Amino acid sequence: MVEIEIDGKKVEVLEGSMVMHAAEKAGTYIPHFCYHKKLSIAANCRMCLVDVEKAPKPMPACATPVTQGMIVRTQTDKALKAQKSVMEFLLINHPLDCPICDQGGECQLQDLAVGYGASESRYEEEKRVVFHKDVGPLISMEEMSRCIHCTRCVRFGQEIAGVMELGMANRGEHSEIETFVGSSVDSELSGNMIDICPVGALTSKPFRYSARTWELSRRKSVSPHDSTGANLIVQVKNNKVMRVVPFENEAVNECWIADRERFSYEALNGDQRLTKPMLKQGGQWQEVDWQTALEYVVNGLSQVKAGHGAGAIGALVSPHSTVEELYLAGTLVRGLGSPNIDHRLRHQEFVAPEGVRWLGVPIAALSQLQGALIVGANLRKDHPLFAQRIRQSARHGCAVTAITSVAMMKDEGAWAMPISAALLDEPGDWAARLADVAAALAAEKGVTAPVAGQASDGARAIARSLLAAEHKAILLGNAAAHHPQASQLLALCQWIGEQTGAAVGYLTEAANTVGAQLLGALPDGNGLNAAQMLDNGLKAALLLNCEPGPDTAGRPLMGCDMVVTLSPFKANMDVSDVLLPIAPFTETSGTFINAEGRVQSFHAVVRPLGEARPAWKVLRVLADMLGVTQAPFDSSQEVLAQALGSAAPTEVAADRLSNRTLMTVQVPSGAATVPVVGIYQLDGIVRRAPSLQLTADAREGAAA
Repeated sequence: MVEIEIDGKKVEVLEGSMVMHAAEKAGTYIPHFCYHKKLSIAANCRMCLVDVEKAPKPMPACATPVTQGMIVRTQTDKALKAQKSVMEFLLINHPLDCPICDQGGECQLQDLAVGYGASESRYEEEKRVVFHKDVGPLISMEEMSRCIHCTRCVRFGQEIAGVMELGMANRGEHSEIETFVGSSVDSELSGNMIDICPVGALTSKPFRYSARTWELSRRKSVSPHDSTGANLIVQVKNNKVMRVVPFENEAVNECWIADRERFSYEALNGDQRLTKPMLKQGGQWQEVDWQTALEYVVNGLSQVKAGHGAGAIGALVSPHSTVEELYLAGTLVRGLGSPNIDHRLRHQEFVAPEGVRWLGVPIAALSQLQGALIVGANLRKDHPLFAQRIRQSARHGCAVTAITSVAMMKDEGAWAMPISAALLDEPGDWAARLADVAAALAAEKGVTAPVAGQASDGARAIARSLLAAEHKAILLGNAAAHHPQASQLLALCQWIGEQTGAAVGYLTEAANTVGAQLLGALPDGNGLNAAQMLDNGLKAALLLNCEPGPDTAGRPLMGCDMVVTLSPFKANMDVSDVLLPIAPFTETSGTFINAEGRVQSFHAVVRPLGEARPAWKVLRVLADMLGVTQAPFDSSQEVLAQALGSAAPTEVAADRLSNRTLMTVQVPSGAATVPVVGIYQLDGIVRRAPSLQLTADAREGAAA
């Protein structure tokens, strides 16, 4: 540790730290533009000049290493004069269009100009003009004349997103930040460039000119999409979601969110929202009141139960639903006497798990891995924020290896991180490739392999990388979880993990996959699984936040006498008899349990649209009308306490999470296919977000 003095305050920091880091620890603010705590040092804005004792001139705090006994002053005439001179240079070519700038009110340059800018400019020549660029549907580069060349966006692409999509061309006053050869910005994390831009050069194209920052209310929430459980700030005006930005949580999403978290809100205000209950009469949809719709559902379910038995009723529930919704859906179905409920909508194997499948390590630990084997995943697209953390590990020497398909890793840059070894094969052969790694491990350690395999060069490289690393993990992706031989893949990974000391876990698909398992959103005993229910195994089906598509077996649910859809959108209209409008995550309170078992509750940020109602209330009322015995819940918090057995849990107890399997290790033969789900096809909200559907990833996913 090194001790230095900043403005008379002593502070200890690690050797090799910069003055800026010491100032942050001391609570001293130093003005800056190019410095960002998550990015490398650039030192090109010079706004952070400070007075260092015995230094002949002001020094940039972000690029000056600390030394023992250093004395730094940030408020001397020398420092302030230097900072004001830098501000004058920055404003020479800046357009000063604050009254119409979309960044007005949250612009770093505007804020600092108040304290460090002059009352008038000495510059009388014409200001430079930089022509706008079109880089896609998400980021606006209409006013690049505002750019101060801090290069935060460039460094973000290189270091965090892993793809250098923006760069600086030309020199001097002709310098411009731009893409190359007219390319668009296609990173799945690109929206973070908007947040870190300190001026109004990069702005949100969907949000542009729709509201001023001081008109917006800010409310915390949790992402309903992938299993990261990213913390959000939802910004609201006139009871309408206007913008979504990250809420910093180092243990979960740091200060980043993926584009689907940022821009999916457009669907919440779209024309596909379901705002009133609807019944299908004579093949035509009609809007009705809630009482009529609920009585219709109750009568229909009662008739099916009387005529075909309770076993003819089932529920397909989305793992994007909240803990409260899943718990009450299970209570309703089981209260009717049916064992049929399932959240595994894309799975092809339905072996009852021995435990709750989870990540296997804390999310934050992904940033400190020294070795990682990714099995059956398109890591960058399925889990952008997990990929970002593993990318940081790779930048610090982590050996990332993979067993996946060519379609999921088309080239070495597909995951935007260095891959030290990869075995690319068809899904039906993934077990064989894991057996090869097991054989290589057995040869390295002098033990007996659990199954026969060939220790190829690639398999040996994977085995050695896992043996050499101290902190390591084997992570199974969505495709591995959906695989027809999912249990065998897990059994092989467990053996490899035991031999190498690696943690084994699932990246997990959706916002509440862990919660769905924990709450038992699975068939009881001989109950029907999701595939059997979709394959016309029911006479009455409840669909909670899910939309069985044409890629499922046959014509799903066409044999049902009654299909009830609970959705925020006009979904399943070809097979449904009743549509009940339920509130999306912004309009209801609820809880998600992310991949590491973290329990995160949230509140509604706006009132429900139209006559939409929180799904937990709809399910509670349906259960009451059907005579199902349950507690008289008055709030989602009461439902949560009943569901998890605790009034305010923050994480799932470790003994309830397990990736162990009792399956005998073997290598199944035969072809296998897994469903390919695009990054912007994951759930009903992202599928209906117009800007996301205009991206290159959406077009590629649709083509697949």
